[in-house]
This record gives sequence, structure tokens and C-alpha cells, in this order.
Amino acid sequence: MAEAVFHPPKRKRRVFESYKAPFPVDVGGKDFRLCQAEIINNNVIVRNPEDIEQLYNKGYFGKGILSRSRPVFSISDPQLVAKWRGVNTNMPIITSQKYQRRVQWARSVLQEQGLDSCSISRILESYTKPLGLPLCTGDGDGRAGHSCTTGSTGNAELGRRCGREGGQRPEGHKQHSQEGGDAGSASREQEQEQPRDRAEGSCHRDPAVPWGCEGKQSPQLRAWEEMDSRECAPEYVLVQEEEEGSSCPEDDSTRAQENLVKKEVLVCRKNPFRIFEYLQLSLEEAFFLVYALGCLSVYYGEEPLSIVKLWEVFSEVKPDFKTTYMAYHYFRGKGWVPKVGLKYGTDLLLYRKGPPFYHASYSVIAELVDDNFEGSLRRPLSWMSLSGLNRTNANASKELMLCYLIRPSDMTAEEMATPECMKRIKVQELIVSRWVSSRERSEPDEF
Repeated sequence: MAEAVFHPPKRKRRVFESYKAPFPVDVGGKDFRLCQAEIINNNVIVRNPEDIEQLYNKGYFGKGILSRSRPVFSISDPQLVAKWRGVNTNMPIITSQKYQRRVQWARSVLQEQGLDSCSISRILESYTKPLGLPLCTGDGDGRAGHSCTTGSTGNAELGRRCGREGGQRPEGHKQHSQEGGDAGSASREQEQEQPRDRAEGSCHRDPAVPWGCEGKQSPQLRAWEEMDSRECAPEYVLVQEEEEGSSCPEDDSTRAQENLVKKEVLVCRKNPFRIFEYLQLSLEEAFFLVYALGCLSVYYGEEPLSIVKLWEVFSEVKPDFKTTYMAYHYFRGKGWVPKVGLKYGTDLLLYRKGPPFYHASYSVIAELVDDNFEGSLRRPLSWMSLSGLNRTNANASKELMLCYLIRPSDMTAEEMATPECMKRIKVQELIVSRWVSSRERSEPDEF
């Protein structure tokens, strides 16, 4: 067996961020933060934006459920943002077609709740009406005249406040909407308030969140309540719409209709169907944050799970969890950033520093064996499958590594029931490389 040759990691050509820290914990313990996650459908989800930023920026744990890796999903259209770059706002800018698609989603949610068509149309019409946000680009290009929009006078103050706060929830928005109409519309809006709130909250509430626990004032429940109240707040978006205006008004109505041109304007509306991006942790990442770093608390329902209980639950969800976590824990301790290697047919991918800086150097397959390297292998490989897997990773500039986790022959099942069993586990790494005859012939044998 030849000695493995170390190849330096391949750095990415364009790096757009700086390296902050290997782990989301402070060495001195001054700024220690205990993050919270919850188990939803056998997945570990982090919902708090501060926790998401902490876990991903320091150690690159998890991935966004709507993004490729970093959770940066936004409904805003990049082309429209570039087009309306003169508009000073932080609100998302979307097309009218995308906004109507969200209206249809909200309509479907209301239909599932048993509301009739008339009530649904009335609720959506009241909720999605223009808020009258005046916008001006301020630059001297040709679009300056097309970048202003006006709405109803009753919502003018709401539009100005919405523009100042950059998409945050304005205080007293219900009072402003009622002042813009008569007493009858105000009473109708009060009658529709409960179904409307139900329609807005049903898009993102999750049954695993502890509801109806206002009497308890624990820090964990207060954090959930603050997060839920933030998610229930309405989101304001700028919708690019077309309005018809006469460029050359004439007395003749026929000629006036021919001279009508379509102007593109931005209209401030409330998003009827919000989509939130959360951070999804793999089971190995979640357990490492709980067991090795102690900076994460995983909830199932209303109670946090202990380390032994998590070990048991994750082993039931994923039968080979113990094997993959031992390999994850080992390589994390060596300074690598392991990520899921499913797309290359392996268990783990090893990155130096993190995915934004380097390409993955190794694709790892983990196996749990005894002292004699015997045992029930998770994925027994034939020579043909091993050659194909090696060729697949070599074409992606990655080396295939077999990680053997060696447990003593006298280790019992009771010892394996707790993570303390890792203290007796030994690790042996084996790098698989293709034998090239021409390269071997060019090197003279040393006797």
C-alpha cells in the first residue's frame, strides 16, 4: 500500500467574504449565545434570524432551505432592482405577475379554511389595495418621469411612513386604513379583521411552535413569541405595474385612445403570502453544536431535548447516524468543514475554512468496523462501483477517502447508546487513487 500524497486545497477564484471564526462560540465566553432550533418533520430547523447569522457566518453550519447554501433568499427581482436603482428603499421589488401568483396562493389558503368566494375576494381586495407610496428616482434619466406613483389620499400618511421605515411594519396601520373610508367600510374592515389575520398567519405558522403559553414567561417561550410576532407582521413590497396615461391629449376621443401609452410605476402593497427562509441543519451538525460546542438547544414541541435523548432520536431517524456523526466529529476536530456529500455519492465533503473559500478536497465514505476490519458494512462496494465512484470524484477534482471507525470488540450495545462511546473509537483514513500504468512505468523501481 503506497503512502498517500497530500494535495493542497483548491482555492476559489472569486471570494466575496472574509473568514470570521471556525465555530459560533467565543473563546473568552463574553459574547456567548445559546441558539435555538426545533425538529420539524425529522429536520432540524433554525428560525431566528440572529441565530441563523451566528451559525452560518461562524463555521458555515447548515444551509438555507430556499438558497443554494447561504440563506440569502429574497423575493425581490434583481433585474427590477437594477432598473429602479434610483429608488431609495429597502422593500422588495417584484413584478405584477409574481404578486398575482402570491394572491392566488393566499386565495387557496382561505379556500382551505372554508371561506366562501365573496368573503375571500373582499378580504384580498382590502388587504392588497395600494398604499399610495410616492416614489421618485431623483436622477435625470428618461425613467424619472415613470418612477412616481400615487394612491388614495386616505393612505398617503401610511405610504410615507412605510417608505421611511424601509419595509418595516408601520404602527397604527389599521387606524389609517379605517380613516380613509366611511363608517361602513370601517365596520366591514373590523368584521374581516379576524379572517384576514388568519389568512396571513396560516402561511407560515408551524404546529411545532408552542402556542397558547402566554402564562409562562420563560426566556425560550418569550423568544418564540417574539419570533412569531415578527413573522406575523405584514411585509410591504413594491409591485411594478402598468398604468395608462395620455401622452398627447386631444379633443377627439379616438385619437386620444390611440395616443395612450403605458407607464411603468411602482405601487406599494402588502404581500398576502409571505415565504420565510430558515436554516436547515443536518443531524450531524445539530448534534455537534449541542454536544461538542454547547451553543444550540434543540426543541421538540415545547421542551428541549437532552444530549442522550438527541442521540437516541437521531439514531431512530437515521439508522447510520452514529457512524456518520463519528466521522463528522473527527474531521471537525481536525479543522475541516464537513458538509453533506450526497451529490457526489458519499457521506461527507471536506472543505478548508468553508465552501465560500475553497472547493471540497475530499469525498468521505464512513464505515464502522471492529478490530479485524469486519462487520456489516453500510454500503459494500464492488470493484466496479468503487472505480466509478472514484472516477466521478476525480472528475470534480476531489479525492475519495474511506474513513474506517474502529470500535473495540468488547464494546457493548449499552455503550453505543450514548455519545461517550466515541472515546474508545479509533479512526483510520484510506485515500483511493487510480493506478496509471504510464505514470508508474516512468518512475524507476527502487530496490
